[in-house]
Amino acid sequence: MKFKLIMALVTDEKTDAVNEAGREAGATGSTTITAAHGEGLKPKKTFFGLTLEGQRDVVLFLVEEHLSRAILEAVARAGRFEEEPGAGVAFQIDIEDAVGLRNQIENIQREIQDQI
Repeated sequence: MKFKLIMALVTDEKTDAVNEAGREAGATGSTTITAAHGEGLKPKKTFFGLTLEGQRDVVLFLVEEHLSRAILEAVARAGRFEEEPGAGVAFQIDIEDAVGLRNQIENIQREIQDQI
């Protein structure tokens, strides 16, 4: 079984919607890293050294490769990445190898069997 890692960098208020969309599209779980900071096309605005922009969250989905594109698109729709500038970005990368999934692979195969 091959996997992809979907990473979504989202505004704080869109994290729950992105997580829910990923689950509904077939992801069996996610990890969220909160309080990430980054910079886009325009530099951050600061006031006495304090950043005025909100935090970003990093939402990670380790998913079976056949489901990855549908999950990626669902995440993008939920986060409104194409409609709202600065709302977020999502991408996927190949996973060459993973450990710690042996007990879960059988369950994952059963859950996604109808979807692939």
